[in-house]
Amino acid sequence: MSDKNEFELFREMMSDVAPIAQDTVEDQTGPHQPTEAQLARQRAAQKLAHSDPEYLSLDYATMVKPDEVMAYKRDGVQEGVFRKLRLGKYDINARLDLHKMSLEQARDEILRFLKQCQRMDVRTVIIVHGKGERSNPPAMMKSYVCQWLQQISDVLGFHSALRHQGGSGALYVMLKKSQEKKLETRERHLSHRP
Repeated sequence: MSDKNEFELFREMMSDVAPIAQDTVEDQTGPHQPTEAQLARQRAAQKLAHSDPEYLSLDYATMVKPDEVMAYKRDGVQEGVFRKLRLGKYDINARLDLHKMSLEQARDEILRFLKQCQRMDVRTVIIVHGKGERSNPPAMMKSYVCQWLQQISDVLGFHSALRHQGGSGALYVMLKKSQEKKLETRERHLSHRP
């Protein structure tokens, strides 16, 4: 078949096709409109950020062993950053000791402590929960603390401390930057652009 015959055949097959009335792409440079699902997630995150202690359950926690080394890293945290946390390379700027507290007191105190640390731009803290070898069930406070920290959206990660700072009876905890500090960093980086 020659090129001319192919072209005629193509024209014949396309004879009943109407051209598109508008073939340009819409301008997408306007402000982003979040979807309803994104707005719902944002409202849920804000609710957690306002620290209603009731969302941290006192009813159930996955139980761990007293000597078990605990580790948790939220998605997006770089491996090198987590390794430095695990090795105790970050300065510990605040400490919370939960010994002799009930679960409810500990839950409320953790939320208050972490909110205060974030307001003061403290990024790395240590929470001493004890091993709980003599508690019934064993390691009860440790189990609940680890579960709660995973539910608090401002916690980027945690790891059991080095032996001289409490070992498996304490956790290094890394917090997100406060919104004010994020804004400062963003403005600083934008001002350095050419």
